[in-house]
Amino acid sequence: MNLELSIEFFPPQTTEGIEKLREARERLAVLKPAFFSVTYGAGGSTQERTLATVSEIAAAGHVAAPHLSCIGATQASIRDLLALFRARGIRRIVALRGDLPSGMADPGEFRYANELVAFIRQETGDAFHLDVAAYPEWHPQAKTPRDDLLNFKRKVDAGANAAITQYFYNIDAFESFVADTRALGVTAPIIPGIMPIASFSKLARFSDACGAEIPRWMRKQFESFGDDTASVQAFGLDVVTDLCQQLINRGVPGLHFYSMNQSRLTLEICRRLGIG
Repeated sequence: MNLELSIEFFPPQTTEGIEKLREARERLAVLKPAFFSVTYGAGGSTQERTLATVSEIAAAGHVAAPHLSCIGATQASIRDLLALFRARGIRRIVALRGDLPSGMADPGEFRYANELVAFIRQETGDAFHLDVAAYPEWHPQAKTPRDDLLNFKRKVDAGANAAITQYFYNIDAFESFVADTRALGVTAPIIPGIMPIASFSKLARFSDACGAEIPRWMRKQFESFGDDTASVQAFGLDVVTDLCQQLINRGVPGLHFYSMNQSRLTLEICRRLGIG
C-alpha cells in the first residue's frame, strides 16, 4: 500500500502534557509516519512551545513539520524563524494564514497564506517542503465556494508542494473539492485530514467553529448514546475507519491524523486498515 501517513500534535502546556505527548509520539512512531506536524496558536501565541516540540521530535529522529501562521507576523520575524528551522534540521513546514488573536486589529505584513508561501520561496528557494490547508466544505470566512477554490489555487501557484484538508465525514464533499481543484489545473497532492472521535461534545464544538459538517445521521446516532463514552468511541471508530477505507480505495496519496496528542484511536483505526 503506497500510502503516506502523517500525524498532528499540539504543543503541550504542562510538564505532564509534555510527557504524555512523548509517550503518544513513540507509540505512533510504529506507524512510520512521513512526518509529525505541530500546531501554532493564533498570532504565533504558541511559537516557543511549537519550536520546542518540533525540535524534540526532530532530535528523536522523526521528520517534524511546524505549523507557521503569518497573521500578525512581519517579514523579519518569519525570516528569523526560517533560519532557526534550517539550523535545527527542519525541512518541512505547514504554511497557514492563521487567526488574528482576540483584540489584535492589525494583521501584520501578511494577509493571506499565499503571501507567506511566496515569501518562503523567495527567501529559501526549495529548502522547505510546504504544505498548505484545504477546506473541502469551504473555509468559514470564504464569501463563496468559488472564492475559496481560487484562494486555494493561489497558495499552490505560490509554491506549495501539497495540501492537507480540514477533517470531514462527507466523502462526497472531499471528492467534489478535489475534482473542482483539478479542473482549475491544480495538480498538487491533496491529503485528507482525519479526525478520530473520542468525544462527541468536543467534536461538535470543533465542527461548529471550523465549519466541518457532522452529517445528520452521525449526529443523531451520537446523540442517542448520551454520556456512554464507550459507545461513542466504538461508533466513532467504525465511522472513521470506514471513511479511511473508502478514501484509500479511491487512491488518496495519504492520510493526516489529527491525534489530539492521543495515540489509541489512531492506532486502532490503522490496525483495522492493516497499516503499521
